Amino acid sequence: MEKAKISVIQLFAMMFLFEMGTAVVLSYGIEAKKDAWLAILLGMGGGMVLFSVYYFLFRQYPNLPLTGVARKIFGKYLGWMIGLLYILLFLYIAARNVREISDLLVSSTMTETPLLAIALLFVLVICYVLYLGIEVLARTAEVFIVILFLFGLTGNFLVFASANMDFHNLQPFLENGWKPIVTTTFPKIIVFPFGEMIVFTMLLPYLNQSGLVKKVWLSALISSGLVLSWTTSLNITVLGIEAVEKSTFPLLSTIGKINLLDFIQRLDVLVVFTMLITVFFKTSIYLYGAVIGMVDLFKLKNHQQILLPTGIILIFFSMMIASDFSELTEEGSVFEYYLAIPLLTIVPLLMLLITVVRNHFKKKTKDEKIKSESDAT
Repeated sequence: MEKAKISVIQLFAMMFLFEMGTAVVLSYGIEAKKDAWLAILLGMGGGMVLFSVYYFLFRQYPNLPLTGVARKIFGKYLGWMIGLLYILLFLYIAARNVREISDLLVSSTMTETPLLAIALLFVLVICYVLYLGIEVLARTAEVFIVILFLFGLTGNFLVFASANMDFHNLQPFLENGWKPIVTTTFPKIIVFPFGEMIVFTMLLPYLNQSGLVKKVWLSALISSGLVLSWTTSLNITVLGIEAVEKSTFPLLSTIGKINLLDFIQRLDVLVVFTMLITVFFKTSIYLYGAVIGMVDLFKLKNHQQILLPTGIILIFFSMMIASDFSELTEEGSVFEYYLAIPLLTIVPLLMLLITVVRNHFKKKTKDEKIKSESDAT
């Protein structure tokens, strides 16, 4: 691992931008229909439960990345295989993010540009920033979270000013009961994006104030969950539930409705820049987590020597992952059930259980040893 330190504010900025990712632009949680906002809030609660698991593992092994923790808990060989699975998971999600931002740019602003050209430039910029180190990415996040905040304020103000909102589109509350909300929340929303924060266990050893991990992580999780819930509600109130369900990028359509005095309009660029910023940081963090895992598993000197080759693999993987956006979405559902859910929920819970049992027996053995020594004296 590189010798670097990141501050509490920088960690919060990276976590918040990471959580926004593609979720802020896609039709997130719309399977719950008009109650999608509630499903997101419930998912946020589930994400807090997962956080407690991740945080426990971090407190047990504060100086190890996730791949190192897996070897400590499961043993040298099984732990190495599980660590490799996490690396593949990080690369797969990073490739999906690259493909999604490429599709957005092609469909919205750069219709004549090949997907490969966009993906190539996007990943090369990420590789350059990561080559400079995690501290550079962290300082960049401090700047861009302010820009994203200004974009959000501007977009919301203009939507309100355009008087396009109809809160009746959110009614009636619980129209289809709790079943679609629960099935959407568990496991889909919990896994994406809240469970994905497990990748930060690769970065937490760099934090200069490890005692504040809990406050920072929960603050980023709750604030991002509230923003995502509000954004989904905004899309439904402006477009209506039917339009949101049909739209690939509903936030793009929502902002496209802005029209003030027939002068302020066509503000799609706000959404495009928003997704560029959030996906840039999400992909960067996933790629960094993957290469740091490789450094740990294969005992390499530093991440810089494998960064560019991994980036090139990521580019071609993003192109080969699906033929179009519809196929990418369908493939994502299969991926969630067979790879993401086990690695983001079941395996961490198993790690926690093994660690608790092991600590219990260690404490019991220690107490018996102390007792026997006292009896001997």
